[in-house]
Amino acid sequence: MLSQSVDYALRAVVYLATRTDGHATTEEVAERTHVNTPYLAKILQLLVKRGILRSQRGVGGGVTLAKPPEELTILEVVNAVEPIRRITHCPLGLASHGPKLCPLHSRLDAAYASVEAAFSSTTVADVLAEPTESIPLCDFPCGTPEPDSQRISLSTPE
Repeated sequence: MLSQSVDYALRAVVYLATRTDGHATTEEVAERTHVNTPYLAKILQLLVKRGILRSQRGVGGGVTLAKPPEELTILEVVNAVEPIRRITHCPLGLASHGPKLCPLHSRLDAAYASVEAAFSSTTVADVLAEPTESIPLCDFPCGTPEPDSQRISLSTPE
């Protein structure tokens, strides 16, 4: 249901929310979220353009959340990359359906509405605060230096 770009954007935002210093370079985010750096750079640029992230160039620069994780909803991130498209009229353009959706498209739209509601009521902070045995995205506390023995390599095995 969600595109790979949306998944990558969510990974990046969740990772940035774990950062104790609040910012990271594109390369760091790519490494820690297991996303190809050039592809992630495009997604991060889009998130900056849409006001989800802020960026700073130069030494000590990088990207950071534009607002606190407690105020940033999952829906905002999703809609910044690829908005959830509700079904408001017959996708087939059938005149006989008029303004009413057929049962199939009505149920699909209801499912989209449920997803939209769940995402709009869930903040990034909620995701990070949820009790779990697995830390989102990490094998060790995110936002802390990665142990050398657990460095993530994005190179392909030969």
